[in-house]
Amino acid sequence: MNTLRLMYIFFRVSVLNETAYRVNFFIQFFQSLLELGTALAGLAVIFSYTHALGGWLPDEMLALVGVYFLVGGIISLVIQPGMSALIDSVRDGTLDFTLTKPEDAQLLVSIQRVAIWSLLDLLMGTGVLVAALVRLGNAIGIGEAAAFIGMLLAGAVIVYSFWLILASLSFWFVRVENLLVIFQSVYQAGRWPVSLYPGWLRFALTFVIPVAFATTIPAEALTGRLDASTLLWALGLAILLAALARLIWKLGLRRYSGASA
Repeated sequence: MNTLRLMYIFFRVSVLNETAYRVNFFIQFFQSLLELGTALAGLAVIFSYTHALGGWLPDEMLALVGVYFLVGGIISLVIQPGMSALIDSVRDGTLDFTLTKPEDAQLLVSIQRVAIWSLLDLLMGTGVLVAALVRLGNAIGIGEAAAFIGMLLAGAVIVYSFWLILASLSFWFVRVENLLVIFQSVYQAGRWPVSLYPGWLRFALTFVIPVAFATTIPAEALTGRLDASTLLWALGLAILLAALARLIWKLGLRRYSGASA
């Protein structure tokens, strides 16, 4: 309950800060609408020439686009702002203020900033996903829905842990912002099933930069393509990365000297 209360407080503060610059809403809305329109237009062009793409039907690809925007919205809503702020606070020493608070520092840095206008991406992704579910109809059962929710949560944990690991490198290196930018660029590849890519790139998007676990695998679960081994791999990787991210965070804190050093 205390965690939820903290999340509400940080969200409320972010709302107050962001609503002071309401023009940002229209900028974000235009950007999100343009990106979604481009993605849907691309699908329309492709499926005007073929009935399937790498075995994926149009409605299944629509579900993948929905997942892509949904997870992307989560990243830009809270993960990216918090991790970028962490890097800045380590560099200028203001992380001291977080460490002196009685709550877990990792939790505080993870929710310290919320880009509320990124809720638009969440809403758009959810809308596209619902439209895909309606078009898929009876093809989605309870098992597929449960697997999808599980893989979506596992994917969110994997992405968060990966971002935390990258941001925690700032305890050892002066500037690591470019690593976050690289991830954002690579994430765009998640708009398409990883099975479409060459073997080396498919491996990289699965185990080096875990884009597949954020987009393709949840979509596979929803469309009944997910096998038990992949499901176990996703759950295992989520647990492993979460533990690794916590370990690197703790090691980084030991190295941190603060503004007073």
